[in-house]
Amino acid sequence: MKLHETFIKPMHKEGWRFVSVFAVLTLLLFFIWQPLGWIGLGLTVWCYYFFRDPVRHVPEGEGLIVSPADGIVSLIEMAAPPPELGLGNEKRLRVSVFMSVFNCHINRAPVPGRVAKMAYKPGKFLSAELDKASEDNERNSLLIEMDDGRDLVVTQIAGLVARRIVPLTEEGTVLKRGERFGLIRFGSRLDTYLPEGVSPLVAVGQTMIAGETVLADTAQGTPRPARAD
Repeated sequence: MKLHETFIKPMHKEGWRFVSVFAVLTLLLFFIWQPLGWIGLGLTVWCYYFFRDPVRHVPEGEGLIVSPADGIVSLIEMAAPPPELGLGNEKRLRVSVFMSVFNCHINRAPVPGRVAKMAYKPGKFLSAELDKASEDNERNSLLIEMDDGRDLVVTQIAGLVARRIVPLTEEGTVLKRGERFGLIRFGSRLDTYLPEGVSPLVAVGQTMIAGETVLADTAQGTPRPARAD
């Protein structure tokens, strides 16, 4: 990897208008008072990095389930999937990944499969780190049918600062493992409901890399190491 590629990441098109607004405001701040301009420049750079869309090296192998988000594993618990998907009240293992405002916010498909159903539910904007955020906050859920007949649920949850869930896919789409399916602005959480009988290969507090870190293995294999941005 070249040195400049370590620091300069491609940006998702969703971010161009926000970076443009930050840049214009920064120029105005420089005219008003130079120290304010430097603060604005710092915020512009942060906005650019928030919408960064780095290339990810998706691990190969049958049965691997990768993290849908960058961030920290905040919860691992048994929970029923979102009721709007119509899957009943039977609990599944849920792994929650919290994304701070400094994480890359592009969300990637944990498994290859068909988006059998996508359901959006409006709600509150509580801190995404709270347990009840999964039930009370605005969310968008995908039911992904895998090739082996089982299914997996991944839910985008808006947070205290996040005010917009942006889907990049639709029902009926066939996703590849690690393919982009959405993003959230600006700080949020992703819940992954694992198929029955599958245990997570991660622990609370572990750092996750979307599309790279192995979250679980339907064959219960050994996790591959994650690679930081």
